[in-house]
Parts: sequence; C-alpha cells; structure tokens
Amino acid sequence: MKPQKMQPRNPFLVYGYANPRYFCDREAETQQMLSALENERNLTLIAPRRMGKTGLIKNVFYTLQEEKPEVVSFYMDIFATRDLASFVRLLAKTVLGQLDTLSESALHKLTSFFRSCRPVISADELTGVPTVTLDFVVDKSEQTLKEIFDYMAASGRNCYLAIDEFQQITSYPEEGTEALLRSYIQFIPNVRFIFAGSSQHLMQEMFVSAKRPFYQSTQLMVLREIDEESYYWFARNFFELRGQELDKSVFHWIYTRFEGHTWYMQAMLNRLYERNESVVDITQAEQVLMGLLEENTPVYQNLIIMLTDNQLALMKAIAHEGKVTAPNSGDFILGHGLKTPSSVNAALKSLVEKELVYKSTGGYMVYDRFMGIWLLRN
Repeated sequence: MKPQKMQPRNPFLVYGYANPRYFCDREAETQQMLSALENERNLTLIAPRRMGKTGLIKNVFYTLQEEKPEVVSFYMDIFATRDLASFVRLLAKTVLGQLDTLSESALHKLTSFFRSCRPVISADELTGVPTVTLDFVVDKSEQTLKEIFDYMAASGRNCYLAIDEFQQITSYPEEGTEALLRSYIQFIPNVRFIFAGSSQHLMQEMFVSAKRPFYQSTQLMVLREIDEESYYWFARNFFELRGQELDKSVFHWIYTRFEGHTWYMQAMLNRLYERNESVVDITQAEQVLMGLLEENTPVYQNLIIMLTDNQLALMKAIAHEGKVTAPNSGDFILGHGLKTPSSVNAALKSLVEKELVYKSTGGYMVYDRFMGIWLLRN
C-alpha cells in the first residue's frame, strides 16, 4: 500500500508538482509525450521559463509510473552546471543508486562496474537515506560519463531521463560536448531522453540544424499557453469546492494580462485563493498584483542598478510595447527616444544574454512579466 502524500493547502502551486489533480490540462501534450516515449522516440521540449515544462515532465513521469511501476524516471536540471565535470557529477547523483537497492552487494557491483572513479555510498545528513556519489578525476569526465550510461544500459530496466535547460551544454568550455553526448545516447536502447530547454533559438539550432550532432534525432515539441477556457474551469473548481466564486471576467483579466503564462497565472491565483473570499471584482486581482510588485521591488531595483543607461532605456521601451518585432526600426527608436540602431542592438544582445529580455515567436519581451509591469509603473 502506497503511503498517502500530504495534499497542498493551496491548490495553485507555484513550485513543484503534486499529482494530476493540481495540474491544469496539458492532456494532449501529456499523451503526445507518452506516445513518443512508449514508441521509443526521444523528445525535445522547448518553452520559456515558467511556462510549465517541468510540471509537464513530472506529470508524464507520474502517469508512466502509475501505469508501469517497474519503469524508472529521472529528472535533472543542468542550468547551474558550468562544465562537463559538473554535468557528470549531477548525472551520477541523479541516477546511481536508483536502479539498485543500495546494499553491500550493490556497492560491490558499482565498484566493479566503474573503472575511472570510485563510487561512495553515504547517508544523507538530513534524511538518513543512502546516496551514491562518485569520487572521480575531472580529466576522466568523458570516460566516467560513458560508464554511467553503460551502467544504465546494463540495468536492463526501462529508464526515462529528462535533462532540463539542455542548452546549457553549449556554454561548456570543453569542445564537442554535444557530439560526445550524442555518441553515447544513441546506443542505449532501454533509455529514452527528454531534452528540455528555455532558450528557443539555441534549442532549435541544436536539434534542427543539419550541422549539429543532435540534428533530427528527436521529436520536437514547443509548449504553448494553456487554453483559457480549460484553465478557468480548473481554477473555478477549487474556489467552488469551498463555496466561493471566481468570476470569469476577473480570470479573463488575469489571463490576458499575462497571456496565459503559467507561473504568473499560478502566482496570481495562489494569492487570490489565500484571501479566502469570492473573487468577483477586477480590483481584487489588481490589489494582488500590486502586492506582488511591491514584494519584488528590491529585486528589480538591484537588477536595474547593474544595467547601463542604454540597456535600461531599451528595457523600458520593450515593457511599454509589450512585444517588439523590430527593435532597431526607426519608428521604435524615435518613438522611445533611444539612440542609434547599433547601440540598440548592443543593448539588446546584452539583455538577451542576461535573460532579462526573451525573444519569443511574437517578438522581444521582458522575460519577467511582473518586472515588465513594474518598469511601466516606476
């Protein structure tokens, strides 16, 4: 009998994943991913940060393991990794010990399997749960990486590995990391991969360009916003369960303001639900929004201190427009009192690299939706 997990007090989660009850829609996307994985196709999932790609992956893994308890799924976010060695270390921490019951015999098996490093089993200081780490030499990272993948292949178990922010490998100092990973991954028949990323242009370049190692090696998916009607009924249900109302016009105001961007929708709904009252007037949503902007003001102030005058002026101009398709056009530059096209291009390049501005299919926009509104008001 499975232990009962604690249910969220607030159903509008802003972090983590609980279970399908607290996961809005994405039914078509979930089925699309399940079908690909079950038919032995790897996936590339592209979406801006906070659009819900991690939640979708966790929902797919939850569904997989409900249907097939014997499968093993792994999720790793490599955004904080800076080189191949840190990638290998995180992969080892994610995978090792999950395919076996950690015991003396398992340690012996691991020790005999890995030649480039020494597996070490220790207990987590907080939970007491046994964990495996690898004591390996950085210079042998490539060999250790191969041994981890060989270990997964030798397990004979069906495995699913999601690597989030996969575009991060393009910034590693080691040359040929993409080709190295591709050469190992294509020969693991029992492991399916999900490569997820938030940088649309980098991810598409990696998987669509004929010059890159991962060219046409996966099924490509671009995650869009959740349908407004589906999202409304999902949200309304939780309010009604405690005898309260969520007016459709208020929800529409929130959805339109943030273009259905999942995390910002959840943040707004979470705070409205917290008030423990029916939501029937747009002023209630405006009050919540102002409170969130006030909370984040110190963060935004620290960010803009680090910008040049040109960068800040451009960011304010983009915030004013919402989305900008041609930031170096004469109309845009003159209309917002910016300088030359070359200075705008330089500022834009820097803002995109700092991930303060995001290039979406509709144009350039301020990445943090709350910050975009804050800039307009300050």
